[in-house]
Amino acid sequence: MKCIILAAGYATRLYPITENFPKPLLEVGGKTILDWLIEDIDRSGTVNEYIVVSNHKFAEHFTKWAAESRFNITVIDDGTTSNDNRLGAVKDIELAYKSLSVQEDCMVIAGDNVLDFSLVRFIEFFREKNASAVMRYYEPDKARLKKSGVLDIEGDSKVLEMAEKPAEPRSNWCCPPFYIYKAEDIARIGEALEDGCGYDAPGSLVAWMCKKADVYAFEMPGKRYDIGNVESYTRIKNEYKGISK
Repeated sequence: MKCIILAAGYATRLYPITENFPKPLLEVGGKTILDWLIEDIDRSGTVNEYIVVSNHKFAEHFTKWAAESRFNITVIDDGTTSNDNRLGAVKDIELAYKSLSVQEDCMVIAGDNVLDFSLVRFIEFFREKNASAVMRYYEPDKARLKKSGVLDIEGDSKVLEMAEKPAEPRSNWCCPPFYIYKAEDIARIGEALEDGCGYDAPGSLVAWMCKKADVYAFEMPGKRYDIGNVESYTRIKNEYKGISK
């Protein structure tokens, strides 16, 4: 399995901290956010390469970090320099997939999330279902649902529909940016884009995919910490205790 890590954002809400430094390499609890994620995922023994997609502005930071890592990490520069000319998450996934001629299952994650639970459990769920999988968590706040990807689920956690930022959410199940695609499903990413799939939000690919293939949703067993601004970053640095579940 490959793991594509989306790290091409500019994190403008965290300025001045991220004005010249990438958010995924910020330190929390004595490690970078990316190190927390990769060290955890690697315990599953299923990922043979981590592919970090960066923008051009921060590519050198990631290349330096990757050179010092003990993991097999490839950094891809998507060539963008600002929010104005960014490719969008789905096109960054396609860039990584095609650049490295990936032909196997792919885990796709955002590189700026801090978790208190292990993603190994998500990988085990994917194996059990033998189908593409996403994560979900219950969100009671309707205003937040309208700004998120919302899942419509039936029975044994099968995803019927995914809606990005719906005006009227059909459920309380939010989909955070953690996905695992079967090889035959991720291979259709070019078809998805040609078919009009949205490309800015990573969940847009799920929205297209769940209409073409079986997709199941794993309920998030812990907390995802949102580092949205300087205040929240300071608070999380003080509160975060690592992965405990």
